[in-house]
Amino acid sequence: MTPMTATPTTWRRTALWLALVFVAAFGAGCGVKSAPLPPELARPERILDLRALADPHGIKLAWSRPIRLTGGHSMRDLSGFVILRAEGDAPMVALVKIPVTDQQRFSVQHEFDYLDAETVIGDRYRYQVVSETSDGYTSDASNEVGFTRVKPLPPPNPATYALPTPAPLP
Repeated sequence: MTPMTATPTTWRRTALWLALVFVAAFGAGCGVKSAPLPPELARPERILDLRALADPHGIKLAWSRPIRLTGGHSMRDLSGFVILRAEGDAPMVALVKIPVTDQQRFSVQHEFDYLDAETVIGDRYRYQVVSETSDGYTSDASNEVGFTRVKPLPPPNPATYALPTPAPLP
């Protein structure tokens, strides 16, 4: 009996067979896992809890992180927010873009805030927030909050602070 010798044709068939086995084993896990969402369902849900607070240095805005898309799926690609501001009754204009940088962290940020230090005491301002995904989808504008900046009260002076007189017992 003579030993088997491999011909170039045999090597090509073996290589082709190995390539098919590799694609069948490892290539089956690639690709789309579910049906794609239409654009109107791939947008972040609208933020509904925007609030404005007094701050000695301006007006502080605070809101919760949107966690779902309008289609109901979980949102994993939040990339940032755009703060809109209007002075008085003027139309809203983009004030600042705030990036979200916690996508790769174990624990994500649930609350966001922004201090608008470019305000004038006595003037009225209105705000809204728009969230964005890394794919470029944007939410509808959030609830609108209005705030008139007032001069903050001075802190209590320990030298002149007097405790209230207690009321007599019955």
